[in-house]
Amino acid sequence: MKLAISGKGGVGKTTLTAALAKIYADNKYSVIVVDADPDANLATALGISADDADKITPISHLKKLIAERTGGEPGTFGGMFKLNPKVDDVPDKYVHRVDGIRLMVMGTVETGGSGCICPESAFVKRLLQHLVIERREAVILDMEAGIEHLGRATAKYVDALLVVVEPGQRSAQTARVVKKLAADIGIENVYAVLNRFSTDEQEKVITELLPGLPVLGKIGEYATVREADLQGRPVWETAPDYMSAVKSIWKQLES
Repeated sequence: MKLAISGKGGVGKTTLTAALAKIYADNKYSVIVVDADPDANLATALGISADDADKITPISHLKKLIAERTGGEPGTFGGMFKLNPKVDDVPDKYVHRVDGIRLMVMGTVETGGSGCICPESAFVKRLLQHLVIERREAVILDMEAGIEHLGRATAKYVDALLVVVEPGQRSAQTARVVKKLAADIGIENVYAVLNRFSTDEQEKVITELLPGLPVLGKIGEYATVREADLQGRPVWETAPDYMSAVKSIWKQLES
């Protein structure tokens, strides 16, 4: 299973990514999770301490490796470098392991602006392509709201894109934008996951704002999730109610 998870900032997509990864790991899958959001905080959602999370070097900052593999100089754009560098050994060497889950932090590509043609960008895109197309593991990508950097060649191999939506007009608007971006690059299976919904009326209002976006499942508003965040612990240690709701979503995905 290859999943991408997106949505407006703060809607709970990183927590959902961590919970799904744990469920896959508990069911004997080999699991790789990828923090592809510039506001990287998936490590702490997995229960890694803030100090240890700060020590993780993002893939896009591995300047020596990128230079060796692409033949280009990181920190520059334009020029000559390989667009198809060797990356197949990277998921085994540059990961942080926790609770049977392997975490990769992609980091931001800071040179040349958004969508730059630079060695770092080429390396990260090729690595994402390798993870989604060539690895025989469960791979879950924690994305930012904009998913077009997946690229058409990679996107068509994503089994499902989950768009996390919370009660609110702006969250629903972001979901509509993500659905359009997904269609533009060829992702066929796009589903909404409703998060922090406490009433049926909230669900009715929001689903009416999401035409053509099927709802895969609903997660309630749980104080235990906030408690996990406050304590710096993963949700599976403090929020069995949340994990039960996510497991229902997992079963839907598997079926």
